[in-house]
Amino acid sequence: MRRFVLVSSILLVLISIAYYHADLQSLLHQGTTLFNDTFDSLTSESPNTNIKTNITTDKTLSSNKQQQQPPMLNTLKNTMSKTLHHAKITPHRSSARGHSDHGWLNTYHSFSFADWYNPKFNNFGSLRVLNEDRVKANSGFPTHPHRDFEIFSYILSGELTHRDSMLKKGAEGGQSDRFYRMHRGDVQFTTGGTGIAHSEFNEHTKDTVHFLQIWALPWKRGLTPRYHTRHFDDEEKRKGFVTILSPLKGGVDATREQEKAAEATIPDTIPIHADFIMGAGLIAPESSFEWNVGANATEATRRKVYVHLTMTKGGKAKIRVDGRDDAVLEEGDGAFVEVVNAGDKLAIQSVGEAEAEVVILDTA
Repeated sequence: MRRFVLVSSILLVLISIAYYHADLQSLLHQGTTLFNDTFDSLTSESPNTNIKTNITTDKTLSSNKQQQQPPMLNTLKNTMSKTLHHAKITPHRSSARGHSDHGWLNTYHSFSFADWYNPKFNNFGSLRVLNEDRVKANSGFPTHPHRDFEIFSYILSGELTHRDSMLKKGAEGGQSDRFYRMHRGDVQFTTGGTGIAHSEFNEHTKDTVHFLQIWALPWKRGLTPRYHTRHFDDEEKRKGFVTILSPLKGGVDATREQEKAAEATIPDTIPIHADFIMGAGLIAPESSFEWNVGANATEATRRKVYVHLTMTKGGKAKIRVDGRDDAVLEEGDGAFVEVVNAGDKLAIQSVGEAEAEVVILDTA
């Protein structure tokens, strides 16, 4: 009788273990399915949506611990870490940029500019210049000409006055495209075309102005010179990427009427003479935004995207591109994103201590 009881007890234990094992496998399967469903839902979100997720890669794990993880957990981690497996992402570190401090001007060049030349960084698609400038009070760029470039200034802080060379100082009247005193959130855009001359001066008595100066190559030369100015609110940028520039309606074959109307493909954006889109976002720590490559507004389906993290938080901002640990950017860094297609979703996650101001430059 005792032997029977002992055998029965052993059988019960074995059955319990079997059921526990089956339940564990079922839970693991359900967890995998739940993750895949949730992940698919997140990556299919529409553009300009602030996706606040906790899909992060724990960088504190040692390689030994990673090796001890079950194969399924490693698979899940790899799935979480990349959403665009086909994309090639190459960081462009701030330390590799050109840098000049002229006293009145402290400037960093992501691409060859002025007396700094690096054959590796000449242009990226239509993107030709990306300078991050700080100009001291009562100084700036005096009247100078431009020709056959699309040029825009994105104000980060301070004050910058754009003044057309044909306008006499003191007789400008109110804010206009030919005279504009810019502050944070303002964007001033110039089509150089057949030739234009203007000045960009910090006329403030004490404050330094901090801004990005960006140049793009137009789809054809000899365009009619033109200015545009527009303001983009920070609160909108905290909800998701805000589109700032998009191609002129009519494209390279735009009619004279379309040129005069100056209507952009995406409403409430500035028109640019290039297959080029610019976006900007303010991403809170531990939050993530998605950029919809091409923004449903471009001709070419094969795209290139340049991501730039501005130097606005004293080094406390940091982002991760596409969930990749080898594409974590610090302030001043950029990233070349290649082999992507219109409609791809590029995830940018804020992983630093401070809000990250991210600029997206999407080009053919």
